Amino acid sequence: MVFVFIWNIIEIIKYTGGDKIKDYQKEIILPTCVIFILILLWEGFVHLANIPLYVLPAPSRVIMTFLQEFPILYDHALITLWETFVGIIIATVLAILLAIVMDAFNLFRMAIYPILVVSQTVPIIILAPLFIIYLGFGMAPKILTVVLMCFFPITISFADGMAQIDNNQINLVRSFGAKWYQVYSIVKIPGAMISLFSGLRVAATYSVTGAVVGEWLSSNKGLGYYMLRAKNGFMMDKVFACILAIVFLSLFMNGIVKLFEYLFLPHMRNQKKY
Repeated sequence: MVFVFIWNIIEIIKYTGGDKIKDYQKEIILPTCVIFILILLWEGFVHLANIPLYVLPAPSRVIMTFLQEFPILYDHALITLWETFVGIIIATVLAILLAIVMDAFNLFRMAIYPILVVSQTVPIIILAPLFIIYLGFGMAPKILTVVLMCFFPITISFADGMAQIDNNQINLVRSFGAKWYQVYSIVKIPGAMISLFSGLRVAATYSVTGAVVGEWLSSNKGLGYYMLRAKNGFMMDKVFACILAIVFLSLFMNGIVKLFEYLFLPHMRNQKKY
């Protein structure tokens, strides 16, 4: 029944619109319909099976709780958002510097690249208690958690982007007497910006998760703290409302990255990407 409903929507769009509507069909309408149907199934299952609130709340109850708790969630979200912003900015600066050094010195790249890859096999939540021991219970361990979660995708994406630059472009500027730093400022860094923003989009999604994980372990404010407090009280509607707030924050961070991509890559504005 679900797939028949979706297929009927596609057929209606196909016969009532042109090419532009077909693009919306693929990118917006179809995922929206799937999400809407899943929510309806979730709502119906909770009511038909008479699931207790402390086990699984209905989506309608989650939305109601989100609206009721919005002022409190907003205050906690500001803390989480600040930790996220600071962490992703530090991660971006360090990642850009390391990627440039890796690209400039191939021997260094060969030495450090495997270490970066292996480091991703260690879950950050295992290291978080060590951060608390050495950095205390303030914002520092949360920001460091965000940095470590965002650092890898930005570094690897930017380094690979610079490594794929056409050598003919590099030789051209060198033929005009360009120094090594001019090669990077004129050719390599601008040419790898698309790869940089690709890594930033991934990091933006991880960043909020990193802040929340840090707040789980030691905090008295933030969405992670709010979620733990609600979980310990078996207030599952508040837990799901907090998850909804975290989703909105992740979407907001992705929107910020896309905005900067729009500003720094004007040649990409006329290309259909989304």
